[in-house]
Order: sequence, then structure tokens, then C-alpha cells
Amino acid sequence: MRVRFSTVAAALVLLCCTGLQAAPASEPEGDDMVRLLNDRGLLVQLGGQIDQVRQTMGEKASELVMTAMGFLGVPYRRGGSSAETGFDCSGFVRAMYQQTVGLILPRSADQQAAATKTIDKNELRPGDLVFFNTMRRTFSHVGIYIGDNKFIHSPRSGSEVRVEDMRMSYWQTRFNGARRVEPANNNP
Repeated sequence: MRVRFSTVAAALVLLCCTGLQAAPASEPEGDDMVRLLNDRGLLVQLGGQIDQVRQTMGEKASELVMTAMGFLGVPYRRGGSSAETGFDCSGFVRAMYQQTVGLILPRSADQQAAATKTIDKNELRPGDLVFFNTMRRTFSHVGIYIGDNKFIHSPRSGSEVRVEDMRMSYWQTRFNGARRVEPANNNP
């Protein structure tokens, strides 16, 4: 049975807003939503990111990450830009920023890199963009940084929106840079 994406998003927002901590997998909380997240392994997987989002982000950036988490499991689709049709990497990033922050980013990953502010990897904050060379060209893949060296993205055909660790050798060797979206970068 597949979890509704809005249910997961609501649960993550609830966890952030109420200050609940991630429960160990062996001790599920009584709350149905917390139990659902625990059963799906999301509390353990996302507990640190939830705390970091709550502590380090402004309201809009926090909403961006929480909204993105609500789309975990949406299938990849080349050229896709909605939950109904599926997302490609840049379509996912663009949709998240448009829905939550109200900024319209360019459509392709390389254009998104060009339209955003370059930052050092050690300056990454949840909500920033991370870029990778996955197609033998720079900035061919993009995701949203969620904290603790993890990012959320729509990876490739046959896959779905998911969270990955940037410390994995695959992502380390393909990392192209980090960017910060600023309100002045509202170019369609």
C-alpha cells in the first residue's frame, strides 16, 4: 500500500511544528501519524533533517523542504513537472520553489545553476540547491539540500523522488557545486 504524499508532508510539518522528536524504530509513539512515519522508516531516516530544518531555516525555506518531502515516491518522468505526471530533477526543483516560495526558476538544471548564487559546499543550508554531473556535462542534475549531507531529488527513469546522501561515492565524484536561490533570481 502506497502512502499518500500529502499525508507524509502533513506528518513532517506536524513533527516540525510541535517539536516532536524522532522515535526509535523499536518504540513507536501512540500518535497514528508518528506510527505511520515510523513504520515506513521515515522517522529514523529523516529525524536529523527534521530537527535541522526546524533549527536553521526560515519559515519559507522550512516549508520548501517539508513540501518536497511530501513528494517522496512520485515517479521520475523526463520533462515532468508535476506530481500527476511525474518529475524530472529540474522540474521537481522548479515546482517546489514555485509552490512554496513563489519563485519561478528556469526549467533546466544548468539554467538553474546559472540563475542562482554560488556558495561553498560547507555553506550549504537546507533549501539550497546541489548540482551534479551525471551525464558527462556540468550541472546536468539538481536536487534540494535538506541537511546532514542529504538531498532530495528525482533521480532517473524507473525511479522516484527520494532522499540520498551526498557522501556516497557516486554523488561525491559527480558533485558540481552548491547554489543558493535568492529572491532577485525570479527569472522564468
